[in-house]
Amino acid sequence: MSPTELGPAFFLAAVAILAACRLVSRVLGRFGQPPVVGEMLAGVLLGPSLLGALLPGVENHLFPHELRPVLYVAGQIGLVAFMFHVGWDFRVDRLRSVARAAAMVSATGVLVPVGLGVALVVAAGERTGILAGNVSMTVSALFVGVALAVTAFPMLARIIDERGLAGTRHGSLSLGAGAVDDVVAWVLLAGVLSLAHGSAGLVSKAVLGGLGLVLVMAVVLRTQGRIARLAERTAPDHLFWIVAGALFVVAWYADVIGLYAVFGAFSLGVVFPRSPRLDRTVRTLNPVGTLFVPLFFTYSGLNTDFTLLGSGRVLLFTAACVLFAVAGKFGACWFAARAAGEPNRVALRVGALMNARGLMQLVALNLGLEAGIVTRAMFSALIVVALVTTTMTTPLLTLIERRDRAPRESGLLPVAAAEVG
Repeated sequence: MSPTELGPAFFLAAVAILAACRLVSRVLGRFGQPPVVGEMLAGVLLGPSLLGALLPGVENHLFPHELRPVLYVAGQIGLVAFMFHVGWDFRVDRLRSVARAAAMVSATGVLVPVGLGVALVVAAGERTGILAGNVSMTVSALFVGVALAVTAFPMLARIIDERGLAGTRHGSLSLGAGAVDDVVAWVLLAGVLSLAHGSAGLVSKAVLGGLGLVLVMAVVLRTQGRIARLAERTAPDHLFWIVAGALFVVAWYADVIGLYAVFGAFSLGVVFPRSPRLDRTVRTLNPVGTLFVPLFFTYSGLNTDFTLLGSGRVLLFTAACVLFAVAGKFGACWFAARAAGEPNRVALRVGALMNARGLMQLVALNLGLEAGIVTRAMFSALIVVALVTTTMTTPLLTLIERRDRAPRESGLLPVAAAEVG
């Protein structure tokens, strides 16, 4: 397709994507699911799993192969804008009181899922025929382990914000653990990609480049006041372009070093100065994320084909992935929080929040698919993990809250006893 043909094709695809995401999100919203769950599911429904199976001609017309890179790039713009705002909303000062517990939860929430994922692939991977033939067992097993270890930090942050949990202990603990969890997981993913390419260059670049990113962010943090005062003297239209330019430079750098653009955007948001004019400028970027993030979900959905899971062995492998994913996150993070001295009511909520994979697992899976590490069948199986673990988060939190309220409302326990959990 020529550029003049791609333009109209993109606009038509964007209309279809936004309409489907809005429709599915509104339906699922009646069951308490956040919009991101509807966007994830809508992306899958627009791909070969449903639309392509029922109306393949329509799917090919709406999403021709030449258009898919454009959807990917537009989706990246949305992800960067969204994660920048997530970082801007993030408050590091809330983590001081939960730092020790967050470190324990994060370490456990990475090590246990990685171990379970590796064990599952080594034990059953070859029997299913789901592994890539030109990829070593070590690389395949480690990739699945890392994919199970990822926490959907943007999803977690959105749930915490929507449910008013930002000031709670379990909300702060989950945010801190989730942020560290994903940074570690992305360094591990860089290591897996390095193994796949037979070179240690990628992981070295990720570690050294990550240290450079931390140094730059530390400088920004120390000069926040000066930057804020300068921003107040800058014309609003100039300030917008400066902020957008800084955001894209950091996103580019994070991509180049292998930590992915969303982490650069989040890091900049965390240290970004606060002032009335800067706050207004940051808010002008919100619609960009709202508009373009659904395009990334659809891009992922176009690579997902649930018909590839038709084999009994593949279905069993998918079910085992879901089971191990829940045990490795919900179970392990609950245990770690309890071991750190947190009450059961806090530990259960932390486990439920850390269990969501969502957006970040989709990002990792797309990188694995592009690198040839995962097959389309493996990709689809792990998409099921992302959908199931993300969808169960809100109902699980609601169930835990009802469980805690029941003894107090019945008068069987005094409030103080119920709070101990």
